[in-house]
Amino acid sequence: MRTFSHPQTGTTVSSIVLGFMRILDLDDDRIRRLVDTALDVGVTVFDHADIYGGRPHGCEERFGQAVTLTPSQRERVSIQSKVGIRDGYFDFSEDHIVSTVEGSLSALGVDHLDTLLLHRPDSLVEPDEVAAAFDTLHTSGKVLGFGVSNHTPGQIELLETAVTQPLLFDQVQLSVVHSPLIAAGLTANIGALDQSVDRDNGLLDYARARGITVQAWSPLQSGTSSGVFVGDRENYPALNDALDDIAGRYDTTPAAIALAWITRHPADIQVVLGTTTPDRIVEAAAGSDIRLTRAEWYGLFRAAGHTLP
Repeated sequence: MRTFSHPQTGTTVSSIVLGFMRILDLDDDRIRRLVDTALDVGVTVFDHADIYGGRPHGCEERFGQAVTLTPSQRERVSIQSKVGIRDGYFDFSEDHIVSTVEGSLSALGVDHLDTLLLHRPDSLVEPDEVAAAFDTLHTSGKVLGFGVSNHTPGQIELLETAVTQPLLFDQVQLSVVHSPLIAAGLTANIGALDQSVDRDNGLLDYARARGITVQAWSPLQSGTSSGVFVGDRENYPALNDALDDIAGRYDTTPAAIALAWITRHPADIQVVLGTTTPDRIVEAAAGSDIRLTRAEWYGLFRAAGHTLP
């Protein structure tokens, strides 16, 4: 497992984050096997959200029912959750943030979250309300650190007009196929190319300059209705040929190489893995530690259908 020091806190974190959005229908033993495997390979971050499971705190509750971390395990693991998505709207009001965190703590069976992320941006956000919620949660010891998800640099800076705690993370969608976060910067100022459209407002460079760690969700998804690209030779034949070839060189799997493409980036991007299969966690941990060459990294980028000028 590849690890690195978070640029703002100095805390050692794993390149793989285990997400629990699909555990609602798993029995206790399967959930515990996921957790035990993650701990064995060195995963240090468990990712939740109040909406996972299709009902408030559904997956958080299943985690809390199935898993009791020992004090030493709890010390090794950062538990993060997300807040702000409601039924048909977004809500970053002070009351909703505070009450949702209290619900998450109760469901998870823990006394604090290591990190709270604001989920999808709320266009009606009042930064002063977010700041008040963060202050209440931080002062009470219920949340130690804060971040965002799916936010642009401008949205982060708006929050920072009032929020006093550092924003440590931004969780966004990224894979070798769905990579506007990276691709737009490689073809900047080329007017006739759709890839040149900056859909993230320079988020990756902004995050690197500010010490914000990007977390990549859906790392094996194409970002379209075609779903997972690994093994999809109908839609991504060239990419799968390239993944197979490089996997053979490193004696690993194509999926591990697809994740290695993300963790190779010098921004120290964390991969959020939403699997319910323990072997996939082992595979991801191994992939995170592979340092692809520049030729391999750019070769996968081009095989995924992106352009180099």
